[in-house]
Amino acid sequence: MSKLITVFGATGNQGGSVIEAILNDPGLSKEFKIRGITRDTTKKSAQNLAKKGVEVVTADLDSVESLTAALKGSHTVFLVTNYWEKMNADVEFSQGKNVADVSKAIGVSHLIFSSLHNVTEETKGRLTQVPHFDSKANVEKYIRESGVRCSFVLPGYYMSNFTQMLTRAEDGSYQLFYPVGNKAKFPLFDAAQDTGLFVKVALKHADKLKNRQVLAAAKYYTPQEIVDTFSKVSGKKAVFIQVSPEQYKASLPSAVASEYLENQLFVEEPGYYLGESLDPTLELVDSNPTTWEEFVKKNVSAWK
Repeated sequence: MSKLITVFGATGNQGGSVIEAILNDPGLSKEFKIRGITRDTTKKSAQNLAKKGVEVVTADLDSVESLTAALKGSHTVFLVTNYWEKMNADVEFSQGKNVADVSKAIGVSHLIFSSLHNVTEETKGRLTQVPHFDSKANVEKYIRESGVRCSFVLPGYYMSNFTQMLTRAEDGSYQLFYPVGNKAKFPLFDAAQDTGLFVKVALKHADKLKNRQVLAAAKYYTPQEIVDTFSKVSGKKAVFIQVSPEQYKASLPSAVASEYLENQLFVEEPGYYLGESLDPTLELVDSNPTTWEEFVKKNVSAWK
């Protein structure tokens, strides 16, 4: 009898990728039935999942009662939370806590959480304004302490970010402005394509990775490597320009300026993954994740 895996964010980048990866995997598609949680089961993307045999349901992350019904019978749960929906770290933590509590109460065997590092703690208070990292790290800590069997997939730096960050200049060339030097290493990741690839690692190596982190990125790239690869693939001239923290903040909406700045500074020191090698994870994936070169080639029309 198939086990049930419940996937949050079923029609989003991460959850959608997880569902596709399981459906297309010969072994996992037999091992698991899939329940996808989304806000609106009537929208086209949700209906498309239903046509593929996914049970599509709604759930309120703020309601333990709703989550209890949605997770009933689940062997495994993949949880992704969305800080940016309300831009409130307390709300994100509460929602993650609710899923952990319900998972513990109903006997979920494996909770996989899309997590990140705690910037405030890892920088010993030097950088304190990256709540979308810190709140996920606090959820991870709570899950670990709950006693639910767990593992954590830490998404890298989204390649899709660069469709906005590589901006076109008046002369038609492209510019990448960062408040960091060229020694900064960005672990790039195609979320829509590859989240499922890395979650499969957590599923297939559950015993080995109990309470462990999976680093979901293809490779580390410096800012210069990012623009050079973009130029080579697209044929468009691109340059990396290091700016001051003040200049960087001035280019952003005030609501996110400090958070985005400190996010980039964290990448530079101590590092997005604190300097950890990607090799232990990459040795476990079924296939090679999308490289930055492949992403640019596939999405070159995104840069007008």
